[in-house]
Amino acid sequence: MAAMAAKGERTPGGKLIVVILIGLALAVPLFSVYLMVYDRQSQSETARASIAEGWGGPQTIAGPLLVIPYLDQATETVSEGGRQVTKSTSVWRALTVAPEVAMIDARIKPERRTRSIYEAVVYEAAVQGQARFALPADLARLGVALDSIAFDRAEIRFGLADARGLFGPPPQVAADGRPLVLQPGKGPGDTGGSGFFARLDASALRGGTLGATFSYAFRGNGWLTLSPQAGDTRWTVASPWPHPSFQGGFLPATRQVSADGFTATWRVGNLALGRALVTTGAADADTGNGVARRGYLGAEAGDREARVTLIQPVDLYSQVNRAVKYGFLFIGFTFLAFLMFDVIAGVRVAGAEYLLVGVGLVLFFVLLLALAEIVGFTAAYLIASAAIIVQIGAYSAAVLKSWRRAWYIGGLLIALYAVLYVLLSLEAYALLIGALMLFVALGVVMYATRRIDWGGRRDDGDGAVSG
Repeated sequence: MAAMAAKGERTPGGKLIVVILIGLALAVPLFSVYLMVYDRQSQSETARASIAEGWGGPQTIAGPLLVIPYLDQATETVSEGGRQVTKSTSVWRALTVAPEVAMIDARIKPERRTRSIYEAVVYEAAVQGQARFALPADLARLGVALDSIAFDRAEIRFGLADARGLFGPPPQVAADGRPLVLQPGKGPGDTGGSGFFARLDASALRGGTLGATFSYAFRGNGWLTLSPQAGDTRWTVASPWPHPSFQGGFLPATRQVSADGFTATWRVGNLALGRALVTTGAADADTGNGVARRGYLGAEAGDREARVTLIQPVDLYSQVNRAVKYGFLFIGFTFLAFLMFDVIAGVRVAGAEYLLVGVGLVLFFVLLLALAEIVGFTAAYLIASAAIIVQIGAYSAAVLKSWRRAWYIGGLLIALYAVLYVLLSLEAYALLIGALMLFVALGVVMYATRRIDWGGRRDDGDGAVSG
């Protein structure tokens, strides 16, 4: 009977094939967990958008710009009585003047808002600044006569991507110390026309400069972007948020980031923007700098924009997603340990037992995702890994018929979970650490199985392990 049992038992190579097939079958639930992470991440983004709804979207500010109408002569050739006649008519055009210097100061006050298990970062921003306007000495080269400019019909325009975010005291704008009455709309093209403006008499530009001061407060979420306009734009941003991300075509000239917040200063000139300070166009022309406005939820800053994003440094969904990618590593090492006990120690492990252990390993990632949304990634990792180690360790004692062998399995899982946490923490070196770990593991397996007769074709004496 013993001989028949021995003959009916699979060869080590056959057992290895069965283990590989079971591991491949576990790819289905592992991929399902992968999809579950994306689904929960999508739900989280939807919930965050819902939390921020009505607060104000990602904000872009632009301006101030002066837009002054002027009379120009337009000629056209028409046919009258069979003859070509050239007629001249007067048309109103717009002279757009960017400031020579603009100094803008923004103070961002972040706030965490939650709904159920989801959290979004929103902010209140207070902006104040000053700008100086002047006409170029060679204005005639643009085809604009000083006497044709209607200075008394000038407008000063400001852009704000989501004007619904304006709150608190109404915006304050003054020209040479004179308060101005503001109206909605007519923002630059960089904010899609959203913003506010004021009518003023810009006659001071006839022989000098015009100074403007402004202050306004608004709400937003995600990021704050500046679309520079001036010949020399100096933008300073300060916030107690300790995790800023600087993006766009212009990065800060100076920055200070600490646990107490950050301060950053940009300095951008019109030569870097590739635009003149004074341009002419139709009376209703776009006053932007040629950068198309991105969508409300656009992800990338423009090449002519400066942006600061209030990021959350720990994205639990990306961490869980990365952890799931190491799922086969867990299954492979654990199955290999059981296979070694089966082949070398002679403890039979059935295919169903491999499958149950594999399902337990996959369940770890489900527990990690579910707990991380409530208690955070680190605490969830500790709880989920401890639960799976205890569960598989206790089951291993029954399968391997020894608590001592079960402790080996438990120690292996502890090491694997510890290494995985290190890999998730050291993203830059994850590939190197993972490759070295696989190299060492392969060497250990090759050494431990160097005398195993995988095909079961050699004589008993040939496969014996010498002392």
